[in-house]
Amino acid sequence: MSDAVKVALAQIDLVVGDVAGNTDRIIEHAEQARDKERADIVVFPELSVCGYPPEDLLFHAGLRHDVEAAVDRIRNEVFGIAILIGFPEYENDRIYNACAVLQDGHVLAHYRKHLLPNYSVFDEERYFTAGKDAAVFLLNGIRIGLTICEDVWSPGPMAAARAAGAECIIAINGSPFETRSQEKREDVVRQRIDEVGIPVVYVNHVGGQDELVFDGGSFIMDADGRITYRAAAFEACMPAIVLNGTARGVVPAEAAVTPTGDRIATTYQALVTGTRDYVMNHGFPGVIVGLSGGIDSALVVAIACDAIGPDKVRAVQMPFRYTSTMSQEDSAGQAEIFGIQYDVIPIEPMYEATIRQLQPVLGETEPDATEENIQARCRGLLLMALSNKTGRMLLTTGNKSEMAVGYATLYGDMAGGFAPIKDCSKSLVYELARYRNTLGDAIPERVITRPPSAELRPDQKDTDSLPDYDVLDPILEAFIEEDLSVAEITERGFDRDVVIRVLEMVKRNEYKRRQAPPGVRISSRAFGRDWRYPITSGYRFP
Repeated sequence: MSDAVKVALAQIDLVVGDVAGNTDRIIEHAEQARDKERADIVVFPELSVCGYPPEDLLFHAGLRHDVEAAVDRIRNEVFGIAILIGFPEYENDRIYNACAVLQDGHVLAHYRKHLLPNYSVFDEERYFTAGKDAAVFLLNGIRIGLTICEDVWSPGPMAAARAAGAECIIAINGSPFETRSQEKREDVVRQRIDEVGIPVVYVNHVGGQDELVFDGGSFIMDADGRITYRAAAFEACMPAIVLNGTARGVVPAEAAVTPTGDRIATTYQALVTGTRDYVMNHGFPGVIVGLSGGIDSALVVAIACDAIGPDKVRAVQMPFRYTSTMSQEDSAGQAEIFGIQYDVIPIEPMYEATIRQLQPVLGETEPDATEENIQARCRGLLLMALSNKTGRMLLTTGNKSEMAVGYATLYGDMAGGFAPIKDCSKSLVYELARYRNTLGDAIPERVITRPPSAELRPDQKDTDSLPDYDVLDPILEAFIEEDLSVAEITERGFDRDVVIRVLEMVKRNEYKRRQAPPGVRISSRAFGRDWRYPITSGYRFP
């Protein structure tokens, strides 16, 4: 009889800092893997005990105590199955991003992450000390090596495990979603397999954590670089797959290979997942959205309803003299589609009262952005009052294009607790809206086809203040996500003066972005953890 290991891949949602709750879930899933799946080992994601990423919580003495107690508890309570957990390991004044294989009260293997990512959203060198040693353990006659996340992105750690005798690798991960992330992971793992010639079991987190979303997508790749199993993205699951030891090496059993979704479908899933977990993990009973009749708020309402259910979503239309009949009709129409609570609160009295109060101080002046911002701030005040009174969180509706160039009002439409489409360009917003309507009626067609307008003055259009979005968005992407210069962007066919104008707007509005609520990260560079431009800057775009 050949050697075989049945491995359960615990692709589950864990909460940063909830060590006790995470430990309960780990033990529960381990017992389920043992009793229902008859697995030999259950594998949990990177830093599963404390959640990922724990950030400066790692420095808190209380977390250290909780984690150490949790690891002891898991070791002493889980029997009859091997269990691989990730945790921060404290040794004197050092912290390691570590994992251990526990079985029947014993430690079969212990590993410390070798490569510490310190780019984009990752700053692990701030917290951790790098490990140096390979770790290989024997289970049912098969020698299994360990790696943690970034370790598979360079040849060294897997080569070291192979040299230490590993016949297959288990890689535990905290790899967040961004466009094409699954394809990138699998390409990298395939490169490592080409180098070492042994299979890889890849287990990833799933769920939202602040601005990050973990999409799961756990998979097994055989020694030929072929996917033999892939979990569904954005879904918690715990499949159990057999690794067979044969004369020609370890061969994973064939299992379901879930197709990867296209760019728009997976992005929408990420927005729903990130919004759901942010609302639910903070214990809010629901959300409030200012529903204007425009494309942004319409998409946010759809995301919110899909994330937490229409019964927990409340929309508010706040018309003014410039609000078109079409906007009011479409807002009411979308609320009816979803069956959500819908209120209409005109802001004319608040606006007029504010203008009267300011007149003795400002005197008679020509209307400008001041009056437009007063409208937005009247709306923000009403929405925040409803949020305070009901306990529901206010979702903001601004997109990445607007946040980039400052086409938003501080303490007005920027007020709120979470920004679901903060990292979505205006062009992407339209794509997402069309996609959502393929799943069922959600957004009135006129909202998608009409020219975008803030409706803060007569006949206003976004293009009065901004270049067309089919010009603006590629320029922003080239600057924000690719770090291209003015000359390099101009070489792509854009007018130099327009490029400079756009980039100056981005630079000028950093102060607004610093005061914006967090939102779901879906691109390779979002305004948040991986964007750190100075507010005060003398730099001039040449």
